[in-house]
Amino acid sequence: MKPPITNPTQTQDRKADHIRICLEEDVQFQQVTTGLEKYRFLHCCLPECDRSDIDISTKFLGKNLNAPVLISSMTGGTEPAGIINRRLAEIAQQYQLAMGVGSQRVALEKPQVADTFAIRKYAPDVLLFANLGAVQLNYQCGVDECLRIIDILEADALILHINPLQEFIQPRGDTNFRGLFAKIEKLCSKLPVPVIAKEVGNGISGTMAEKLLSVGIQAIDVAGAGGTSWALVESERAETPLQRRLGRTFADWGIPTADCITSIRNQFPEVPLIASGGLRHGLDVAKAIALGANIAGLAMPFLKAADISETALQQLAEVLIAEITTVLFCTGNRTLDQLQHSNSLQRIE
Repeated sequence: MKPPITNPTQTQDRKADHIRICLEEDVQFQQVTTGLEKYRFLHCCLPECDRSDIDISTKFLGKNLNAPVLISSMTGGTEPAGIINRRLAEIAQQYQLAMGVGSQRVALEKPQVADTFAIRKYAPDVLLFANLGAVQLNYQCGVDECLRIIDILEADALILHINPLQEFIQPRGDTNFRGLFAKIEKLCSKLPVPVIAKEVGNGISGTMAEKLLSVGIQAIDVAGAGGTSWALVESERAETPLQRRLGRTFADWGIPTADCITSIRNQFPEVPLIASGGLRHGLDVAKAIALGANIAGLAMPFLKAADISETALQQLAEVLIAEITTVLFCTGNRTLDQLQHSNSLQRIE
């Protein structure tokens, strides 16, 4: 017999807490970094190109993007989250960026909030990712439920996020991770869209990527350490001293983002690879691409801008695009593919 579904009000309240805590509290990794600071681009003083020659467009999972940027999975399920998702979707459409939504579990538990995820009308041409926790496959979610959340979003792919540390620390977290590889394999064989495996800030190693790809996962989002610490987020929500202590003890747990990218790309030269976890500007994006990622995901910068205004989001998108373009221009590379194969990025330690 499967465990009962969590009280939907608890899930909805948790989503609201997550937004508030991420915006108001210091829940970034304290000592562990993304590892991207260990790399520096070799400046090209005579790039032999004009700015107009630079092309940062790309294709991911068969869909064209104007820039290698993913607005990473963040939120949904509450009225404020619905406003944030609408703003993010409109920006994704305007600049032709990819976008993922936060976990849609709450939409299964409380169908009346499904509209907070229904953003296709604001982003008709955008690469959109639905999202569900992989562990929910052990908690009354299966193929039908995944098809439902894909349909809500009219999604191009499904993210299965994997978050054992967060669930372990979280009040009433779902901690039965038994048998998930077999269930993921069944899910991948049944769904009409690609399935992406994503961590939530603790990273995916090359070894784990190999296991995930072997059961049908078609893309990896490394979501490495160095950005928002969900252990710290959950310590802010703790209901007991033990939970608070665990969150703080494991605040810096995980594999740095740069290490995840290089490990997976070295083992799997062709796998569609998303770099996320602590990326804060276009220079980080360019480093991640140079290390082997196809596109790069940012969450916190977009969340903060979306909380302010549509104008703030436009300014952020334009800055990111300008920063990535600057890297290509000043390394003498006209395209992202050239950047990735140019040896322009050097390790400095």
